[in-house]
Amino acid sequence: MPVLASDYNPTFIFKNGHLSTVYSGLFRRIEGLEQQRERLELADGDFIDLDWSYSKKKSEKVVILLHGLEGNAQRPYITGSAKAFNKSGIDACAVNFRGCSGETNRLFRSYHSGATEDLDAVVQSILKQKKYTEIYIKGVSLGGNMAMKYAGEERVLPAEVKAVIGVSVPCNLHSSLKELMSAKNYLYAKRFKKHLVEKLYPKQKMFPDSISLSDISSVKTLKDFDDIYTSRAHGFENAIDYYEKCSCRQFLPGIKIPSLIINAKNDSFLGEECYPYTEAEKNPNLYLKVPEFGGHVGFIAPSNIYYSEKTAIKFVQDMV
Repeated sequence: MPVLASDYNPTFIFKNGHLSTVYSGLFRRIEGLEQQRERLELADGDFIDLDWSYSKKKSEKVVILLHGLEGNAQRPYITGSAKAFNKSGIDACAVNFRGCSGETNRLFRSYHSGATEDLDAVVQSILKQKKYTEIYIKGVSLGGNMAMKYAGEERVLPAEVKAVIGVSVPCNLHSSLKELMSAKNYLYAKRFKKHLVEKLYPKQKMFPDSISLSDISSVKTLKDFDDIYTSRAHGFENAIDYYEKCSCRQFLPGIKIPSLIINAKNDSFLGEECYPYTEAEKNPNLYLKVPEFGGHVGFIAPSNIYYSEKTAIKFVQDMV
């Protein structure tokens, strides 16, 4: 489909991409959401923790929510989305990727942008409940890349999976990495690297033959982390091989269900290759919105319901 127009127009101060990004990440608060945790045991012996919240009325619809790099199911962009969907009569299953629920996962591997096998495990576990007739998937940042890759891969999607939404999606992972490693994003990259490296120390104690303390100390950049850990732990040759194989942009032509990407023009994390205009124009199932403002996951709007959240709900209501 052609690129969709956006009427998103925040107050003056939040037209600054960095301010909207920082405010949304550090200062937004979501009150009144009750979540119930379920541990999903995976076929490889690992686990994923799911945080469920429910509509007040019994629902046959559920949205799977996927967080971003070093996020979790309690981040405001996830809990805000869950609360908004719940108010619209849709249950929410917020996924904590491996190692992101407050407990180190059991295996040397963890999560990454292209780990659609874990998303599929969540979908299959929901289908086994035989409770929901409609499943939607909404991913944010890294989770958005995973959601779009899942929808476009060569798999037969369950009929219950009706629509996919991605917000602030790094459709080309290498392009996004180069932006993150630029001077304008120094503080963001430093924060991400700090959290990622901290998680390597428990891994090193559990798997000393797979990663050494000297390996960890050599991680100076986000790309180093992907060269030293992500690629090694998940079967890629190196960081570049990981980016090339897991970027969702190459899978967008294969999407066969209604799918929406919302990427702000002033998102400092996204390079030019992260805006799939051509793919959206050629694929009748793929919709793209590129608001002028919003930064990275910073689509601030009145009543603490973000533009991206309102748009996602309207999309599934209109498309399904």
